[in-house]
Amino acid sequence: MIALLLALAAADPPRTPVPIAGLPLAALPPQSLPTQGCAAYLFTAGPGRALVGMASAAPGTLRLALDGRVADYARQNQTGSAGFGFATTTTYQSADVTATLDLAVQTRRDLSQGAVVDSGTLRIDRTGHDTVILPVAGLIGCAAT
Repeated sequence: MIALLLALAAADPPRTPVPIAGLPLAALPPQSLPTQGCAAYLFTAGPGRALVGMASAAPGTLRLALDGRVADYARQNQTGSAGFGFATTTTYQSADVTATLDLAVQTRRDLSQGAVVDSGTLRIDRTGHDTVILPVAGLIGCAAT
């Protein structure tokens, strides 16, 4: 299962972010596994799953495509422990964007070097814009040790 979803994330879709209907977010282009540590690949939880975010445990960034631009947002605060280097709640920030990621992570015996993000929410607050709260789910993949 993890191989299938990671293959979907690494498939060869268009290189520019594809807008998600009704949202300021776009689907990310293909993302690689980290060379060290773990990354969470987050998909929209509804039908037509789109890769909407990638969080890296180290260096602590969240990659999003907002308004057609892919950018990394630095981790500012985290509480709780979801595992694999991720917190239950993590806040990422730039000058005018605050993104809050809440994750529920489940380890499974049939997955090695990773876990499942059973459920989560991605909240995006931007100066002068409406707040967006998006349900997400996905996988955590870790570099081979």
